[in-house]
Amino acid sequence: MPELSESIQAIREGAKEDRFTYLTILQYNVTSPEVLPTLNEVLDQDAELTQEIGWDLVQMLLGIEGSETCLETVARLGNPREVVIKVMEALEGLAVAWHDEVVVEPGVIPDSKIPGKFITLLGMLAILHRRIKTKYPSRFLGPSLVKVFEAYQPTPEMTASVINLVYSLSGRKRPPLPSRKSSINVANPDQDGDASKNAPDPEAEQEDPTEEAMQQKLLQSFVTCILQRYANAHDMLWSPRLLEVYNPKKVVPGRKTMTEAFRQDEELQKRDGVVGHLVALLRDLGLDRCPAGFVKGIFEGPLHTDPLAAFDDFSSVDDIHYSPGGAVCLIAYWIFSKDVFGSDSPRPEMHIFPDHALMLGRFLGREIQSEIISSPGIADALLAIGLGLEHRNLIKGAEDANLMAYHHNLTLISVFHPDIQVRNAATSFAGSLLHAEPDDQSRLEILEDLLENCMFASLKACAVTWLKEEIMAAGRQKRANQFASPDVVERLQYSLFPDMLSLNEASGDALVDFWAQNHLFLLQVANFAYFLFTGFQDLVPAGMGAAVEQRFVEPLVAAAERLQKAEGAGEDDRLQLSILVDRLHSLGLQ
Repeated sequence: MPELSESIQAIREGAKEDRFTYLTILQYNVTSPEVLPTLNEVLDQDAELTQEIGWDLVQMLLGIEGSETCLETVARLGNPREVVIKVMEALEGLAVAWHDEVVVEPGVIPDSKIPGKFITLLGMLAILHRRIKTKYPSRFLGPSLVKVFEAYQPTPEMTASVINLVYSLSGRKRPPLPSRKSSINVANPDQDGDASKNAPDPEAEQEDPTEEAMQQKLLQSFVTCILQRYANAHDMLWSPRLLEVYNPKKVVPGRKTMTEAFRQDEELQKRDGVVGHLVALLRDLGLDRCPAGFVKGIFEGPLHTDPLAAFDDFSSVDDIHYSPGGAVCLIAYWIFSKDVFGSDSPRPEMHIFPDHALMLGRFLGREIQSEIISSPGIADALLAIGLGLEHRNLIKGAEDANLMAYHHNLTLISVFHPDIQVRNAATSFAGSLLHAEPDDQSRLEILEDLLENCMFASLKACAVTWLKEEIMAAGRQKRANQFASPDVVERLQYSLFPDMLSLNEASGDALVDFWAQNHLFLLQVANFAYFLFTGFQDLVPAGMGAAVEQRFVEPLVAAAERLQKAEGAGEDDRLQLSILVDRLHSLGLQ
């Protein structure tokens, strides 16, 4: 390795050589941060040299700490059409490099140099694309945005860099957003540097008149892709927070709410701040209304197509599409920010039926569990939209409403979503919508379907709770509906109190498995039985008590007492089993 003084001298004097020789000199001598000021001085003073060799320096300099200034000079003075190709190649290399990184959780990248390189390259892109003067600049912009997205990871800093890039490419239609705790500051040479140093495009052409709309649609589509990915990587908890706002009486006094946590915790503030900046960016790009056509485009178009796939091959704005998931997150944030922050957000021109029902069904599809788990942010956003529409009383826009299918999809979010607070929000929304249905026959059919056909004990337990609430409401409000008649208990009794006699012959291991799968439902049914047989005896058909005692209570109590002594039962299980036995004994059915 040469001495530092020798490298500095070689960098300074080698510029007199032919370009190929000088590149060889640089490859040998530019290996440490200490020589970078000298190299930048040479590049800055010899624009012709930088224009000829700039694109060969991108990969050479990117791996050296502190090379940002040199790379900015390359972006300002190098041939923009050549340098932008090398920047895209470098971004492609970062996308590959992520496979060697250990990502513990989405949006959190510990001790990695890749985000810093990403931010530097996006700073270069912002300068380069503003320098390129060609008839069809969208032909350069589309492929660049694809490479950016492929290298992107949804960290706050990398997302801030994307926001800076798009603001630059959009022509800065608004001043920089005010600094606040939720803001993330990253290098932004196009904003903070000296644009007067930018060399002209040596191959400049007059831009085609159609290009402005084309570039705008590309940027809109790109930002919806970023929004979707960021929301899926970070728990935004839009639906649980909306529930707190809509139902303040249900907030437990003295317990910190999620809304308060997002206002007080700096990391949570960043989440809201980043999404707020992305939505503001889309607004500046012209995506500031939610007409019926925008909504229909989400659930009528193909769901799993990649919007970025068209970025390399398009001929009109109609060939460029938004990310469906990103569009859902955008509508959710419009509703959320309006109701939580009081923002001036557009009003969605949609109803729960048919619009949101179609949207929910389209996103969940046939592989419901995998869709919810892989896209938890979209599931939360869908719930937030539904809650917002219900709060606005935008229930039915058409007479044809399949409440059972819609309710079914909501309850599956309550089963499969990885966040318990979102699961609870889905359960609450499903119950509220069920009780709000004016047709008591429809309500009963939904409860019957859940109790008879649902394989998830937690959902069956919810159905029991909703049934109890329907019976109480009918009695309290003196309603003459099916829930005020013994017929409802007669109709549902074998789903509520099934035959448990087979438990008498079950092995200890089989009982342990049975309890693990069904304890939520069994505990809820025991409570419902107490509610029914001690408080609403007038709804119990004649002779039903003895039958329930024989087929349900006695074998279940015997199984529970065996389970309390089983080796596979833990302390929590024994406590719950004890509660179950006590509750069943208290029924006094004989």
